[in-house]
Amino acid sequence: MQTQQTVNEGLKRAYLITITAGEIAAKIDAEIKKVAPQVRMPGFRPGKVPANLVKKMHGEALHGQVVNDTIRESVDTLIRNEALRPAMQPEIGLNEDYEEGKDAAITVALEVLPAIEAPSIDGLKLEKLVVPVTDAQIDEALGNIASQNKSYKDAPKTRKAAEGDQLIIDFVGKLDGVEFDGGKAEDAALVIGSNTFIPGFEDQLVGVKTGQEKTITVTFPAEYQAEHLAGKEATFDITVKAVKVETETTLDEDFAKSLGLDSLEKLREIMKAQLEQQTAGLTRTQMKRALLDQLAAGHSFEVPGTMVEAEFQQIWAQLQQEAARDENPAEALKQIEDEKDEYRAIAERRVRLGLLLSEIGQANGVEVTQQEMGMLIQQAAMQYRAEDRERFVQYIQSEPMAAAQLRAPLYEDKVVDFLFDKAEVTEREVTVEELQAAIEAEEGAEAAPALKKAPAKKKAPAKKAEAAAEEAPAAAEEKPAKKAAPKKKAEAPAEEADAKPAKKAPAKKAEAAAAEEKPAAKKAPAKKAAAKK
Repeated sequence: MQTQQTVNEGLKRAYLITITAGEIAAKIDAEIKKVAPQVRMPGFRPGKVPANLVKKMHGEALHGQVVNDTIRESVDTLIRNEALRPAMQPEIGLNEDYEEGKDAAITVALEVLPAIEAPSIDGLKLEKLVVPVTDAQIDEALGNIASQNKSYKDAPKTRKAAEGDQLIIDFVGKLDGVEFDGGKAEDAALVIGSNTFIPGFEDQLVGVKTGQEKTITVTFPAEYQAEHLAGKEATFDITVKAVKVETETTLDEDFAKSLGLDSLEKLREIMKAQLEQQTAGLTRTQMKRALLDQLAAGHSFEVPGTMVEAEFQQIWAQLQQEAARDENPAEALKQIEDEKDEYRAIAERRVRLGLLLSEIGQANGVEVTQQEMGMLIQQAAMQYRAEDRERFVQYIQSEPMAAAQLRAPLYEDKVVDFLFDKAEVTEREVTVEELQAAIEAEEGAEAAPALKKAPAKKKAPAKKAEAAAEEAPAAAEEKPAKKAAPKKKAEAPAEEADAKPAKKAPAKKAEAAAAEEKPAAKKAPAKKAAAKK
């Protein structure tokens, strides 16, 4: 193998590797000797098939395998001998006129990671904005919970049902006078005005009384999931078993126990912890951005263009998705197009910060343990179907680049936590509004000029991308040498959607209270599916 460097400009490197025809032929002969004992051919005893016949039968396949293996081995050897640190997967090519019996000319082009002196972490100063949780905030949060856990009591039998009242009903649905599957329920709880049943169903029950029987006529929506009911007119024979009125929920011991807790004090403790956790996330975001600003301000060095482009494409894809959901997609797309250069600058900043964090982490022994990596892989695998999870795990374990991408966010967080511990941190109490304003001010510090002038409602797509840019620099851990001929990526299996009816039936009486708060958590029996919206 002969190696010649053809490009050495900045972080760009290119090489020409020549593998002689003799080297390739020798490897093919060695491979033939290895497989010959397993070859079977009529007229020959097992393992006695002549090498020339084995080559005639399997030569083309063996040649292709040997060439691929030789390219991979030669590139790995190049990276090792030249002490290269590839930023991304090298671009590898084989001369177009190559054929068996000729020398193979392999071109290798790549960018290398820059040599960065480990940044000094002395003198880091950070301000931690802390939001104390007040009793008033806890009371407000508990009030929200109480409003979502409505309770009802029986109304006088003479009361006519009004909007907001809860009815307990039996009903039977019919098409052309014939009962249809899924159109029947007993002791179904329905709150008038909740819009949980198909259009027209609830409106016709305004004014009913306990014990009343009534037949109503409704038309199923044209897009109704049950095709045999979509767009059809149906009647429902209804028996009103009870009319109930909402009662005021009192935040007392009984309320706490209704939620499965021992006391109201325990409920307040849990709520306080949740509020503290929410503001702690905002505080960490604010501190992290301040830290990254300090690192970015003190370091400027060339970064690999391929890494910047890959990072930019991620930001750009997010921007386009956000713009597509805007009130005026065409205008939103035009806006981000006008600011494309600014977002590319954000991508460059992310890559630079990622390299800095990586260098700091390596210099200070920060690492992701095997146990932590195993948990990451298992968590990521859960997004796939059960039958595809093992294939995903094998893919991550066999592809260093994929493993590094999975590991990078956790590695970055560990480096940031390490820097938090080393920094001189002063605390200042602020309100939630002040904390959010501080974060938004840091977001806007590098906002595109045109974006700053845009109406507030048009800022969302860009601001989200900038938030991601500040919150998640492209952490670049020291990665093992990439494979020259990477295996084909495991396809991301599509998550199979459960076959769920589009409309759920009214919850039974025992489920009524919970159904108001968490409709998705309650699945009504299939026989009730038709009536509910």
